[in-house]
Amino acid sequence: MPTQEHMKQTLQTYIDAFNAGEAATISGLYTDDAVVEDPVGNPPMTGRAAIEEFYTNAIAGGAKLTLDAPIRGSHGDRAAMAFTVDVPGLRIRAIDVMTFNDEGKITRMQAHWGPDDIES
Repeated sequence: MPTQEHMKQTLQTYIDAFNAGEAATISGLYTDDAVVEDPVGNPPMTGRAAIEEFYTNAIAGGAKLTLDAPIRGSHGDRAAMAFTVDVPGLRIRAIDVMTFNDEGKITRMQAHWGPDDIES
């Protein structure tokens, strides 16, 4: 199982890579068969290629991420972060929960946000 420190650093790398426009770096944090639900309730995206395309599109849309609180670890294989997504003309407040495998790669990302978490 990955350490809490590793999981937190991976999520910080995720934020930093997103804001630097590095979709390939983000997708490299995931396993080849990872699943992304963004937001939870939408059809999941599966596989690194689909995940990289998702992040490429989000970055191209001008989105930037800002942490709202410190990244949180767990006693298990998950870590979470509360953050704000600023897109031109739109703000979304989200919490992402990532599940990790024993090698420290992300196997699942679940983004928790809904209509009440969007500001325009």
